[in-house]
This record gives sequence, structure tokens and C-alpha cells, in this order.
Amino acid sequence: MFDVAIRKKLGDFSLDVRFASEAPVTALFGPSGSGKTSVANAISGLLQPDAGKIEVGGTLLFDSARAANIPIHRRKMRVVFQESRLFPHLTVKQNLLYGRWLAGKRNGQDVIEVMRMLGLESLLSRRPRTLSGGERQRVAIGRALLADPAALLLDEPLASLDKARKQEIFPYLEKLVAAAKVPILYISHLPEEIERLAQTVVTLDQGRVKSVGSKIG
Repeated sequence: MFDVAIRKKLGDFSLDVRFASEAPVTALFGPSGSGKTSVANAISGLLQPDAGKIEVGGTLLFDSARAANIPIHRRKMRVVFQESRLFPHLTVKQNLLYGRWLAGKRNGQDVIEVMRMLGLESLLSRRPRTLSGGERQRVAIGRALLADPAALLLDEPLASLDKARKQEIFPYLEKLVAAAKVPILYISHLPEEIERLAQTVVTLDQGRVKSVGSKIG
């Protein structure tokens, strides 16, 4: 589902990453500064590699040899960041429906499915400032799901949460993993998150792939 082979010079930092994974959830694991977010940015289109190739779900997104570089909006790589980045002036329901609008869809049937999966039914009339950190992240994930993703890129989605909030959101993440119909790239520097959610782990160190396997290398 993810086939990545890219090189990029970023100041004094050099990224040279190659991995392939057919797992439903592929994790990028490594310490801060190892290149995890740079890889995710290259996949989403926020960062253009100097050379290489990126393919997700059988779709070619970037290939320097062919001068191919699909624009960000056509890649449909939906990213969930450390902070939820919800619209503060909109309710939870309106934030979710923004995902539907972004996808150009009007049928709301899977809105209900996503709300139930992420336990959002009781939060629909509330605004982001009244939610806990875990609740905001659940809404952010729901909005990304409703935006017709070709893949989900979860970039340290629990990093800003305390231990209690992480435990609150984990069951919903596990439901997401079980139900998602698109590949997921999960980025974290915490082993317990990776071990609980991912089937394939790509361990990075200083911009290079240290290992690829079912466990942290």
C-alpha cells in the first residue's frame, strides 16, 4: 500500500528512505529529528523530494524519473496532526460536515457511521474549545475520514495528550484501524502506540531506514 523511495536534502539533514508495506497500518517509528514527518510531508505533497518515487494504494504520486508530481489536492492524503486544527467557530457536526464538503459529497450516510465509530454523537452541538484533547483528536480523525481519503497520515496524533486522554482515545483508534478501508501511515516515537496499532514498522534513524518488520527494529 505504501511504496516509497525518496531522497531529499534539507539543510544539513539528508533524507534517504526506502520502504514498501502492504499492511493496513504502516508505522514510521524513530526519535525526534529522524525524518518521520519529512517522509509524511513527501507523501502528502507538502515536500517535494529531490529524487525518487512515491506510490500509495497502487497510485503513483511522485516519480522524478518520469517528471510526475501529483498536486496535493489530487493526492487526497488526509493528515491528522498533533493539534486537531479544528475550526473553532464551527460545532463538531459542522467540522465533520466540512470533511464531506471537501470531498464534494452530499450523501451523509457515512457521517453517521463515522460518528458512531468515534463516539461523537453526544458532542455534535459543542465547539472545539469545550472538548477535551482526546475528543478534539477524535473529531479531527472523523473529519479526515469524511474527506474521501486515499490514505490517512496520522502524524503523532497523541503527542499533545496526557496519559489519561491517550487511554481514552486508544479504543477509538483500534476501531478505526479495524474498519478503515484506506491505508494508514501512523507516525510516533512511542513504542507502545506502534506495537498496539501497526502491523508493519519502519524504523528511522538520522534520515535512513534502520529496519522494516512486524516489530520495532
